[in-house]
Amino acid sequence: MTTKDTILILDFYGQYNQLIARRVRECGVYAELVPYTISIEEIQKRSPKGIIFTGGPASVYEEDAPKCDQRIFELGIPILGICYGMQLMAYLLGGTVKKASKREYGVTSVRLDTTSLLFQNFSSKNDFLMSHTDFVETLPDDFVGIAKTKNCPYAAIMNSFKNLYGVQFHAEVELSNDGVTLLKNFLFSICHCQDTWKMDSFVEETVSFLKKKIGNKKVLCALSGGVDSTVAATLVEKAIGKNLICIFVDHGLLRKGEAEQVEMIFSLKQLQFQKVDAKERFLTRLRGITDPEEKRKIIGEEFIHVFQEEAKKIGKIDYLVQGTIYPDVIESGVSTKKTIKSHHNVGGLPDVIEFEEILEPLRDLFKDEVRKVGLELGLPKELIYRQPFPGPGLAIRIIGDITEEKLSILKEADTIFREKIEKNHLNDSIHQYFAVLTNLRSVGVMGDERTYDYTVALRAVETSDFMTAKFAKIPYDILEEVSEKIVNEVPHVNRVVYDITSKPPATIEYE
Repeated sequence: MTTKDTILILDFYGQYNQLIARRVRECGVYAELVPYTISIEEIQKRSPKGIIFTGGPASVYEEDAPKCDQRIFELGIPILGICYGMQLMAYLLGGTVKKASKREYGVTSVRLDTTSLLFQNFSSKNDFLMSHTDFVETLPDDFVGIAKTKNCPYAAIMNSFKNLYGVQFHAEVELSNDGVTLLKNFLFSICHCQDTWKMDSFVEETVSFLKKKIGNKKVLCALSGGVDSTVAATLVEKAIGKNLICIFVDHGLLRKGEAEQVEMIFSLKQLQFQKVDAKERFLTRLRGITDPEEKRKIIGEEFIHVFQEEAKKIGKIDYLVQGTIYPDVIESGVSTKKTIKSHHNVGGLPDVIEFEEILEPLRDLFKDEVRKVGLELGLPKELIYRQPFPGPGLAIRIIGDITEEKLSILKEADTIFREKIEKNHLNDSIHQYFAVLTNLRSVGVMGDERTYDYTVALRAVETSDFMTAKFAKIPYDILEEVSEKIVNEVPHVNRVVYDITSKPPATIEYE
């Protein structure tokens, strides 16, 4: 494969860790998120052109604060520290960090030294998002301040001799004005990267790799009908043709009418497609399970068992293809050792798998990169930009245990909400929208009689990358129509609420 410049991002548990990687890749440079405990030897082995330290919730002077190997500053590799990452750099190199008398949260005006390479093409003042309690009080030797705010004397620092830079603000978020320019300055003027990370070359190189890897062997693809698995299947089909067999498992946790829709779409394509009805076995295994992590792991295990059984019916199958993408890996704690939630296709896999290997051609890609690959492969836009739907399905949109009655309630409520959004032409601006059946039951009154029924939560978000998101400001009259229709038409629901929480602090899904 073509050699690509790489930026390593050391994760100190920052809420924007994935977003930093995404922004770097948008600039055409490959970025990989790694745990802050990565060894010096491993860093040298990967030969990064630059390193970024993420923010994080800790204070550097606390005994158990996450700290990287101090020898990292002697590698001669440019480093950019962001928020906690800047404080850690200053602290480890002999500066002092302490709690601020006035905290800075929100968009803040910052005065910049535009003679620094980091602030090329900026005016002397710019607005960036601040989110910090601690601040750098004194600088290490050979460091100078290159930005300040009213309350923060060192909003950015640098040691130009060693190419060490730090910013107290979050340039990676959309609320920061022109923050991508700062990242580009670091990547291209300081690290001297080349913008070679492109999706057209990814398709060509991945197809070539898969041809050599698979040869004449047979491959089973776990096809859900979603964007990720569809793009993965198309990549593999392009490489090996009819040696690919796609299995669609109806686990009973799909949206209303979705199983029939997926079967109709893929039965018309050239892919070898088989549908497996596994509703009963999944619901049986999930009966009485309330813990969301346990739900995900059960679903992941059961998927693999179904695929293994189907493979035996077909004959010798050597490989299993999954549509795993990079956020799945990160959130399951595989790359950073910190689990947010186990994805059924990563953290939910059983210990013993009866395939020679699991192939995940999209494992290094973010969602919008996957969509670009799909377009490169000629897949239709309506398929590429369809509503995301999690692999565990409605299991993680039902809080608590899963029953057929709850599934029926949620399917109907979700259909009403989605149809109303689409009827009012809001689906282009709202990137994900769905209903959740909470485990909350409350008192209501219907037809002069007391009820004690479920609450349905509606969730709709706007996002450019699915790593951060804002709740969609749906007009009240539309929400009122949805609420009335759900309460009047869906049995056992007497209350509807609308979720106005952004990501972070919440995730888009509930479990």
